[in-house]
Amino acid sequence: MLASPIINQRLLEHLNTGVLLLDADLTVQYVNPAAEALLEMSGKRCLGVPFSELAIESEDAITAMEQSVITGHSYTKREAIIQLHNQQQVTLDYSVSPVAHPETRLPTLLIELQGRDRLMRISREEQLIAKQETTRSLVRGLAHEIKNPLGGIRGAAQLLERELPSPDLKEYTNIIIEEADRLRDLVDRLLGPRHIPKQEVVNIHEVLERVCQLIEVESEGHIRIDRDYDPSIPELEADKGQLIQAMLNICRNAMQAMQESDPAIEQPTLQLRTRTVRQFTIGHHRHRLVAQIDITDNGPGIPQELRDNLFYPMVSGRADGTGLGLSISQSIINQKNGIIEFTSEPGKTVFSIYLPLEAL
Repeated sequence: MLASPIINQRLLEHLNTGVLLLDADLTVQYVNPAAEALLEMSGKRCLGVPFSELAIESEDAITAMEQSVITGHSYTKREAIIQLHNQQQVTLDYSVSPVAHPETRLPTLLIELQGRDRLMRISREEQLIAKQETTRSLVRGLAHEIKNPLGGIRGAAQLLERELPSPDLKEYTNIIIEEADRLRDLVDRLLGPRHIPKQEVVNIHEVLERVCQLIEVESEGHIRIDRDYDPSIPELEADKGQLIQAMLNICRNAMQAMQESDPAIEQPTLQLRTRTVRQFTIGHHRHRLVAQIDITDNGPGIPQELRDNLFYPMVSGRADGTGLGLSISQSIINQKNGIIEFTSEPGKTVFSIYLPLEAL
């Protein structure tokens, strides 16, 4: 028994794969809801429109479709970067298959679209989380190996100080003690927050306002701060002090990048934006509701050579930077099952913090 046309159309409308049907002139004749979502355009606006006006990869891609109509050969492209009608870019897998129209028998093209951006983001996040866990384990082991002999060196210097015949020689033992203490403090910073998080009900906007106050003081009012808050974001349980530290590290890096940029920025601007995201996946965990905090600056951008390792300890683009701020921030947010991501280009760098909003 053959399925009716109505059932066939309903099946197409419920697919997660985007489906388009083009005529021989590459004009859209049918588009299902999944394709509407991927192309960010309603079905009514798509119909009768040349496909090249909805999405374009390159002139060669349109030529390949025209050749497919003529030759009848199918093909597939993986992780193609497509520019949509609204100038946004998405990454798609797509397959092109020539078919004959059931009534006119004229050649048409069936195009199947699979969005890759979300899957690539999830894969990237899983790799980032795994790298962070590996790095933390390595740093913890190395820190203990360093701190043990440091304690012995410091203790030996104190004992030696008591036995020295001349007070003038104590200057040298003081140097040993002070340098041992400095290394111990550096190791403690590498390890990040050591106390048990103090869980309390926190309003994320109170945290951001505290960060704004500190940045305004440190920048002496030379940085403009724009706020774009969503007041409907519910409170969450977290260590307020640690959240302030995580946000402050990111904002302070942005402030320093803008202040030290060459040429100087006419109006250094920091934008704080909050929104909620539903059914959001972090790593391999799906969360019902997530708070998204975007921290945007108009600085020079992050150098390409630093981007892959930006959240590792001791990685810094500044000559006098320690490279610990972002590593500590990522560690704090990871403890809340969240994650920090970033995008960067000259004139615009965005750090996006995702925090699950679990039921209190």
